[in-house]
Amino acid sequence: MKQQHLAFADWLQGRAQHIEAVLDECLPAADALPARLHEAMRYAVLGGGKRIRAALVYAAGQACPVNGSAVAIQASMDRAAAAVELIHAYSLIHDDLPCMDDDTLRRGRPTTHVQFDEATAMLAGDALQPLAFELLADMPIAPALVVQATQALARAAGSLGMAGGQAIDLHSVGQALSRDELQTMHSMKTGAMLACSVALGGIVSGASSSTRQALDDYAQAVGLAFQVVDDILDVTADSASLGKTPGKDAAGNKPTYVSLLGLDDARALAEELRGAAHAALTPLGDAGSTLARLADYIVLRDR
Repeated sequence: MKQQHLAFADWLQGRAQHIEAVLDECLPAADALPARLHEAMRYAVLGGGKRIRAALVYAAGQACPVNGSAVAIQASMDRAAAAVELIHAYSLIHDDLPCMDDDTLRRGRPTTHVQFDEATAMLAGDALQPLAFELLADMPIAPALVVQATQALARAAGSLGMAGGQAIDLHSVGQALSRDELQTMHSMKTGAMLACSVALGGIVSGASSSTRQALDDYAQAVGLAFQVVDDILDVTADSASLGKTPGKDAAGNKPTYVSLLGLDDARALAEELRGAAHAALTPLGDAGSTLARLADYIVLRDR
């Protein structure tokens, strides 16, 4: 078990380093005009983060049989993984703005609007969005798969996904949400992009419908588990380990799984969702082992 854990840790670190290099190449040079905007984009994207979304793209692709040119699929996987990281980075820039969560710390350093200014931060986020879709459009796979990938990312990032979840989150401050309402909010705000990351790995690989269904079932469980653990960490972790300001949800009177269920029951729910994620991977056999390790990593990061 220890050897497997070390092997997974090496894989995760390797994927993080790889996508960092891909992102560095995809982003405009810091000195290209307008230089301040490009510098802010690179600041927000590079040099930090666990790259969980990119790892989910790669792990899902790894779980599928190669269906086409291995070189083309790998190049497309890189673009898809970079695209989800760019969308994620844009969302963090905007979430941290004074009109949203008004945070000053992200990934252990000043947030983008603090490091630069609010207008530059907003434009950096705006510019990262189309760049993500440009990368998907450039994937060297079947055009039908490019369309599917583009639609999946657009839905996950839009008003029925991440942006809509953030709107519900802002509207819910100070309100008591039911468990179903809280789950709906988080399945949109956080879960949609995580699920999309898994879906993109299957789409790029040309996975069968049955494999995609297994991946989707896994992604739904993992996406919710991620948010439950995030809520737990907000009350248990310090800023050094969390990389952002802890206690923001409680201070902002936001509904969370901890405020709704209590810490112990929130941890029990995360464990239940980890089991569901593992069960969803049963049809994939050993091919889903890396995805299973990712589910473990996501849930157990608060231990």
